[in-house]
Amino acid sequence: METIKSTIAENMGGIGHKLAADKDQFSIEKDVPDLSGKVALITGGTDGIGYATSFVMLKNNLKKLFLVSLSEEVKDNSVEEFRKQLGSEYADRVTWFQCDMGDLPAVADVAKKISEQTDRLDIICGNAARGIMTYQLTDYGVDRHMAVNHFGHVVLISHLLPLLKKTSEKDTVRIQMQSSNAHQSLPSDLQFASLEELNQDLGPNTQYGRSKLAAILYVRYLDAHLHASHPNILINATHPGFVETKMSVDDIHEPFPIIGYAMSVGMSPLKKDIWMGCVSTVYAATATKSSGKYICPPAIEEPGNEQSQDKNLGEELMRLTKQIVREKFGAQSVDKGCPLQDY
Repeated sequence: METIKSTIAENMGGIGHKLAADKDQFSIEKDVPDLSGKVALITGGTDGIGYATSFVMLKNNLKKLFLVSLSEEVKDNSVEEFRKQLGSEYADRVTWFQCDMGDLPAVADVAKKISEQTDRLDIICGNAARGIMTYQLTDYGVDRHMAVNHFGHVVLISHLLPLLKKTSEKDTVRIQMQSSNAHQSLPSDLQFASLEELNQDLGPNTQYGRSKLAAILYVRYLDAHLHASHPNILINATHPGFVETKMSVDDIHEPFPIIGYAMSVGMSPLKKDIWMGCVSTVYAATATKSSGKYICPPAIEEPGNEQSQDKNLGEELMRLTKQIVREKFGAQSVDKGCPLQDY
């Protein structure tokens, strides 16, 4: 019975959101620690789960918030909402960068600008993502799901690693990567062996699920290497649940023009709203004392599937990641000082 309750709490909204055991509860109204003096970076932080996460952190006295997203209009609306709900003092703590997380040189440039504007970085939330959409390659020839959801965040964290390490000398640093239970239904022969394998069109659900598996593998890779040498840096992956966002309301119609309505309209009563959807993210970014975990709402540590626990698969993913970045961007970045470091 407890397993059933936990599954409902992890995925569904309404009263189901509160069915987890007492030890796994976390409230964004009561349990978020005071964030005075802390600096955070949230990719995809102006809409949906990212916006809710940004709001909660600012409300709890975050000193400075760097937001990375695509749409200036959405950003303006978010900052205006911060101003209305929290006051100008909080809205003015936001610095926004327009960036496509699949554009790796642009990501590196944003990281450089952030490093120039702060002497500490306590929190990174890797929330930006391409959702369940059709297969697409970037202009440099890499599956766009992996480019946005994985490669961009690896490059971002690599460039910010010196700042994270410096902050961790005195305080706890938390890195959160947004995954999904969509990682659970992938081909058993997945290897991350080559670019050719990565660029196969596996269909919208599998493309998305593979990139979310990569998020967990990356977190556990960093836990094994970075956390092992810098124990004050905690790295965790999260599942937000089934949430009412642009991805599940609008974007789902791109791959599924007709049956997408089953998700966008038919399933709407069962979804979490963004405030429920941000709970595991906020917990992982502000309160957890664990590292290398896969955290589901509210604050339930789950093992993930067998692939997500495969250390060798994680090592292979990161070997391929470094290889592709060097081959595609060596002359532009690696040869010019891009660290491409993990730990």
